[in-house]
Order: sequence, then structure tokens, then C-alpha cells
Amino acid sequence: MKLEMQNRTKRAALDIILFCDELPRKNSFFILEKQLMRSASSVASNYRAVSRAKSTADFINKLTIVEEEADESLLWLEMIMELYHKPERVKPLHSEMEEILKIVVASIKTAKAKQNPKSAIDPKSAIPNPK
Repeated sequence: MKLEMQNRTKRAALDIILFCDELPRKNSFFILEKQLMRSASSVASNYRAVSRAKSTADFINKLTIVEEEADESLLWLEMIMELYHKPERVKPLHSEMEEILKIVVASIKTAKAKQNPKSAIDPKSAIPNPK
């Protein structure tokens, strides 16, 4: 799964970089394009670093960076979608980054639950022991 996600995040970054090459050469796109390429490539590079985590806490911290960068990429894609009148070109990139974000968030929750199993139990749903 780790290698699959490394490849998936790298492919998403490359697809976004190629997409940015298609954008009109206008001032309104310049900053958005640069920020999007930076955040999308950061998703890929930081996910790659996740596999080198030295502890569960380090793993969670590295995944949290990926989460933040993926969310930032979504913002830039949404802004471009509002300016660029080809939603059919932007939507697949947005959907893929959204999927990556969901997977990363789920991984963080799982890692946190494994790190501290007692905190994963919802006290409202726990069945009390009879006294």
C-alpha cells in the first residue's frame, strides 16, 4: 500500500504540473499555478518521507504535513477552477487530490488509534461493567 500511495501521489503531482503548463499565461494564473505545483509536489515528496518515519509519532507528523499540503492543493485547484473555464480538465485532478487527502486522514486516525488505544474508545458508546 505504501508503494502504491507513493506512486499515486507522484502521479498526481506530475499530472498537476502538466496541467499547469496548459494554463493561460496570464497574471491571474501565475501565483496560483506556482503555489499549486509547490503544494502538489510537496504531497508527493512528503508522502515518500512517511516511509522513513522513525516512530509512530514521526509517522503521524509526516502524514500531517501531507494532509496540509493536499488540502492546500485543493484550495489552489478550486481557485483555478473558478478562473479557468474548463472544469472538465480541473475536476479529475481535484477528485484525485481529494481521494489522496481522505486516505491520508484515515491513515492518521488509524495510527493515532494504534498509538493510544484507550483514546480511540468513545466513552458514550462503551458498555459499562456491572458493579
